[in-house]
Amino acid sequence: MPIVKHVSEKQLKTLPDFKPGYTVKVHQRIKEGGKERIQIFEGLVIARKGGTGVNASFMVRKISHGVGVERIFPLHSPNIAKLEVMKPTVVAKAKLYYVRGRQDNQPRVRKNKKSK
Repeated sequence: MPIVKHVSEKQLKTLPDFKPGYTVKVHQRIKEGGKERIQIFEGLVIARKGGTGVNASFMVRKISHGVGVERIFPLHSPNIAKLEVMKPTVVAKAKLYYVRGRQDNQPRVRKNKKSK
């Protein structure tokens, strides 16, 4: 029988509510040569997986020097220092994988009327 580790509520992070289609800034802790620094990855959230539990993750895509770059971040990772929602938008799909084929990396969106 496998050993099941129970995760307490203290270990889960409280991050702002965000959905696919939102533009976010992810502040990630990077360790290099004994030093620690914060690196910011800003882009479009194209997918969320795993719900809200310990296995939850989200995928962020940005265009860097004309090349699309995607990163998958575990939602409750201790390496994520902060997550900022830059631009909330409403999209028609839960997974925005079709953005990979678009030239301008922008899905068909409309502004969220709830946000200001």
